[in-house]
Formats: sequence, structure tokens, C-alpha cells
Amino acid sequence: MTENVVVLGAGYAGAGAINKLQSELGGNARLTWIADVDYHLVLHEAHRVIRDPDARSDITFPIDQIADPSTRFIKDEVVGLDVDEQVVELADNDDVDYDYVLVALGSQTAYYGIPGLEEHSLTLKSLDDALEIHEAVKEASQDATRGEPAQVVIGGAGLSGIQTAGEIAEFRDNHRAPIEIHLVEALEEIFPGNDPEIQQALRDLLEDAGVRIHTDDPITEATDDHIEFDEGEPLEHDVLVWTGGITGRDALDDAEIEKEHNRVNVEANFQTSDERVFAVGDSAIIDQGDQPAPPTAQAAWQAAEVVGENISRAIENRPLKTWEHEDKGTVVSVGEKAVAHEIKPAFGLSLPVDTFSGVPAKNLKKMIAARWIADITSWNEARKSWPSL
Repeated sequence: MTENVVVLGAGYAGAGAINKLQSELGGNARLTWIADVDYHLVLHEAHRVIRDPDARSDITFPIDQIADPSTRFIKDEVVGLDVDEQVVELADNDDVDYDYVLVALGSQTAYYGIPGLEEHSLTLKSLDDALEIHEAVKEASQDATRGEPAQVVIGGAGLSGIQTAGEIAEFRDNHRAPIEIHLVEALEEIFPGNDPEIQQALRDLLEDAGVRIHTDDPITEATDDHIEFDEGEPLEHDVLVWTGGITGRDALDDAEIEKEHNRVNVEANFQTSDERVFAVGDSAIIDQGDQPAPPTAQAAWQAAEVVGENISRAIENRPLKTWEHEDKGTVVSVGEKAVAHEIKPAFGLSLPVDTFSGVPAKNLKKMIAARWIADITSWNEARKSWPSL
């Protein structure tokens, strides 16, 4: 019997899994891909669009560049998952039946119950978000003067917050725009939970770029023109961007599978509490022993390979593989510059330092993105995208 396999989402996990499933399934299954956009976005480069909207053409790839002709694609919003009836519920189209479904819907922004934050902030979870930030910063700077510069505040100094601050600084410098940039973090240091060496290297680049850093004081409320802190004085803003955390998608609210904050609990083989439902990427909390796999692009890329093979194995009643996240290091951009940390040696070569910046770090970050683009499309597409990465 031919099985119906449905993949939800066109992010790293969804696109990577589709790529793997197309090579694994052969004639054993009908493959359906459902996403609310008809392209794949290289999300960890979306911040480039904040500086230059033209970069979008180099970091978005139409579904038909990834999907085989035999793969059915439906552009629609997933609004529910009924595991008893084995159907995916869509906003505009008929429900889609499945024998196996892979939830790779990504995440949405978490606001932690901070009053006014959702109503008064922009986020960076999509291409449209990046374009909206660009327009907001541009408009605010046009209404500002050197004496009264536009105040742009980024809440959350993790990866997205740091890279957003760096791009806005590049926009400011490229356009000689009167902008002051503030990066706000509730915890004691930027890039929380990471090695002090990379934290300091990123702080140095941000401060060199004129970004004002505020740490160790959580936001308690946001209004249309300022944010308030637990201890410090209020901070005015013309543009407020919030990058402070993630939670699961609303589409999974009523799905009868084990979840935590609407992210699906899964074993290291990506199977959920329902053996017909797999989950991967930011949608999932993937068991890795002491702590779950990080919600990063790197982890999603690695996991997509294995989950695609495991769905094929499930169809054939073969044992499922377990996955172990391998941290290959961290590369973070601050505008045109970058910092790399604890990069796993390649080709048997060891690196002389744990943390480095400059041209090697910048080109490494570009190469990582180019490799992903090549994996899901072609090296020719990666070559064309290189200048914007």
C-alpha cells in the first residue's frame, strides 16, 4: 500500500526533510509539502534584508527549486492537527489525510507576558518581518535629526538580536542616517549561555559599531514610545524590535500529542507520543539527554537528514535511527564583520585559536550559508547568492 507522507513547513527542517525524503521514499509513498509561503527562506541571513531589501532575492528559493515534480505542494496555513483522524487542517483548502506527518512548522515569538510588548514591537521570524523592520527604521530616520536621532531598541541579545543590531548599524552608516541603536538584554551578558570569549568579542564589535548595550535589567512593560525596566530608567524608542524568545505555533494548540509550551516533545528518533507523527526543528523539543537540542539552523540541518530517513524506515517497519546533535561551532555576524567560535576542525586540520574574527570568520559564515543553499538547490544558486550572504 502506498503511504501518504505530509511535511508541514518550509524552513530549514521542512526543506531539508523534503530533500531527504525525495531521495529515500522512491515509489513507496506519496509526498505532500504544506507551507504558508511558496519559498524557502535562509532565515539566519534574513537580517541582511533589514539593511538592503534587495538581498531577499539571494536568500529565498522557490519551492519548485527544491520539490520534485512528483511532490505535491500546497500553499496554505496549517491551523490544526487531528491525530485521531490523521488529518492536517488548513485555513483555506480541504483537510489533508496522512499516514505519517512531519511537523516542521518552526516557532513564533514568545513575549513572556510582558505588558504591551506584543502590541508595540516588531519581530524577525520571516521575510516580511525583515522588510517591515527596514521600512520602520528608514521612516524613523527620515523623521529624525542629528540633534534628535531616531531611537531604535532591540530587545533580546541572542543571535537574532545581535545580528539585527549589526544590520541597523550598517544601514545607519551607509545612509548617514541619524539613528541611535540600543541592544537590551535581561541577563548579565549578551549572547547568554555562551563562552565569555565569544561574548566579549561580540560586545567589542557591537560597541565599535556604536551600539549601546544594556544588560542585567529585564523589560517590565512596553508602550508605543518607551520601554520600562525592573530597575533602570525608561528607554524611549521610535522602533522597537523584540527577539527575546520562542514558543510553539498556535496550530498545535489542540493536537493530542505531548507538548511543552506548544513545542512537541520528541525522542531522539524524532517520533512523538503518536508513532505516526514526527517533529523536528523549532517545533520540537528533541531529547538529547541532559538538555534538548538547541533551536538553531545548524541543529535543524543535521536533524532533517535523519528524520527523512526515519520516516522511510517507519514505512518499511525498520528500526529507527537515533540522532545526536553535533555542535560544529558558532558564527555570528555584526554587520559586515563576524565572530567565529570553537569551529570544528575540517579535513583533519586544527585551528590555532578558539575564537577569531576578520575576513576568515566573515567568509566562513558565507560558506556555511552557501553550503546549505547548494544542498537544497545547487552550487550555481549558492554562487549567485554569495555577495548577499
